[in-house]
Amino acid sequence: MPATGHSGDYGGYGGNPGSPSEHGLIADARAARAYVASRDDVDPARIVYFGESLGSAVAVALSLEHPPAALVLRSPFTSLTDVGHLHYAFLPVRQLQRDRFDAIDQIPRLTCPVLVIAGDNDTIVPPEQSRRMFEAASGPKRFVLIPGADHNDFALLAGQQLMTEVSQFLNERVRIR
Repeated sequence: MPATGHSGDYGGYGGNPGSPSEHGLIADARAARAYVASRDDVDPARIVYFGESLGSAVAVALSLEHPPAALVLRSPFTSLTDVGHLHYAFLPVRQLQRDRFDAIDQIPRLTCPVLVIAGDNDTIVPPEQSRRMFEAASGPKRFVLIPGADHNDFALLAGQQLMTEVSQFLNERVRIR
């Protein structure tokens, strides 16, 4: 369970107090991983991280500290400043933003298998940014583009293609069965 939350969500989400900072979200992810890894019924060598959108940057950062068996990134962005600049080009986002979540600078250092899933109609994180994250990954990797899917569409949250791709990737890379 995340360190700052009550409902299983990050600080600032789901009615939890606080605001989601880069430092705080990574601390939450560390706490969640430590809890899962400490369980008697969990093999820490088989833990897989799944990061969605903002959570993808958190998962990449955590992967540098505690490499997972595999990493699944759904709608990952290159950096929060890149996304901010895209949506608020009229503001000096790069100068104003404190939390940068520069995942594009971190992902090349990962050695675990990486699956990147994006929607080709994503209006929040353009598929080009997700593609750049895939291209920057150095380990075994796969890129999946889901046709017609926007950022919060069911197809990208729990759709059949997403579920099939994740299951197949994990079966090939982690031997989950």
